Amino acid sequence: MHSGRTFRAVSLAALTMLAAAPIAQAQGLDSDQAIDTIVGSEVDEQETRSIAAIDDVLSAIDKTVETTGRVRKVTTLDTVDIVFLSDAAQAEGGPPPQIEASIAAHQDEIAELRKELEGNAMLFHAVDSRNVLMRDIIAVAFSDDSKVTIYAATKPPS
Repeated sequence: MHSGRTFRAVSLAALTMLAAAPIAQAQGLDSDQAIDTIVGSEVDEQETRSIAAIDDVLSAIDKTVETTGRVRKVTTLDTVDIVFLSDAAQAEGGPPPQIEASIAAHQDEIAELRKELEGNAMLFHAVDSRNVLMRDIIAVAFSDDSKVTIYAATKPPS
């Protein structure tokens, strides 16, 4: 009897999801309006050379464990700032040695950070809307409770 109720609840949940799928598909997660609604934050972009931001990037990498916890919990932000470190892109030879060494020393922590970014709809859609791949994100830094900076070793989309 107990398993019958569980089956009905799961069946009802599955039917609800199937019924909602055409609506989500019709709205499209690629539309600017859908992304703005999901993100709910201003998404700013800037491009800089990695050497110009080296202290900020190294500090952010060192705080990856703490930052991962915040990424897991954050649901609202005023600003998401994406910093493109275009000279650190793989096509340009990768990050400078100092940043590369820090990434190598924290590779497991950075991998966990990327998983949490993928699991946070707001942050995932912020970076995805700017064509940033998770593998290119090398660090994240929170300035306060209302702003986050995401450092990506890639060039901005054309």
